[in-house]
Amino acid sequence: MIDMESKISPLSQVDPAATLGKGVVVGPFCVVGPRVTIGDFTELTSHVVLMGNTTLGCHNKLYPGCVIGGEPQDVSYQESQTKVIIGDNNLFREGVTVNRGAEKEDHITRIGDRNMFMANSHIAHNCCIGNDVILVNGVLLGGHVHVHDRAIISGNTVVHHFSTIGRLSFVSGGCRVPHDIPPFMLAAGSDNPTLKTINIVGMRRAGISEESIDVVRTAFRLYYRKRKSLDEVRAHFDAELNGTIPFELAQLLQFIEAQRAGKLGRAREAVRNQPPQTSEDSQAA
Repeated sequence: MIDMESKISPLSQVDPAATLGKGVVVGPFCVVGPRVTIGDFTELTSHVVLMGNTTLGCHNKLYPGCVIGGEPQDVSYQESQTKVIIGDNNLFREGVTVNRGAEKEDHITRIGDRNMFMANSHIAHNCCIGNDVILVNGVLLGGHVHVHDRAIISGNTVVHHFSTIGRLSFVSGGCRVPHDIPPFMLAAGSDNPTLKTINIVGMRRAGISEESIDVVRTAFRLYYRKRKSLDEVRAHFDAELNGTIPFELAQLLQFIEAQRAGKLGRAREAVRNQPPQTSEDSQAA
């Protein structure tokens, strides 16, 4: 079903079984498969391929060379109708690739709203991207990676499968990330990056109070610099804050606890091939 208000270049191939909302623009030399759904006012500039069981929301823009919904690069894949589900107001720059899910977890690759994927970035099967995320040029996400809201991953960084990049974290360019990056942290180092400090700029831009920023900074110093145990960190803040724990601190400590319970520095290694369970993962979906 194709809405009559959509504009489709005669140089493109759009399967009659595809579903296009109102105001959709399909520029020249695009290919849209039969199981694709495109939301209102989404634009395919040119040379875009949408294939497989792929759903895009509204007001997305895809630049030349994007391929969305290709088969997962997973040798166990048995050609079933797994999915890609994408929200609204996302920007896919030149050469971005998004693979649909493998037959693991919930069989879906998920992307939220208002994300920017810069040129030649890759989102592998079963990844789960939240909202307001930025992947800079050449970022490669392995399968099953979760990236939480407002995280930024800088250029030419590669992220190991089943890793989690926490909310409002910042990963420096050229990193090889084999483990989780906790929320609000700034990580750098070309191989096995370390946590350098907290992402103060990102937290302020997100409107987080200076009081909460100070608490997260103190938690970083206690746990990562002074090497206090998680129980000691909690005891410190119970005494300092009289049991009133800011949301950001609770989120950070919960993330660290889950990471410690996982394997190889990745919390989700302990729950391989299971659907997302945490509230943060639900938000990222």
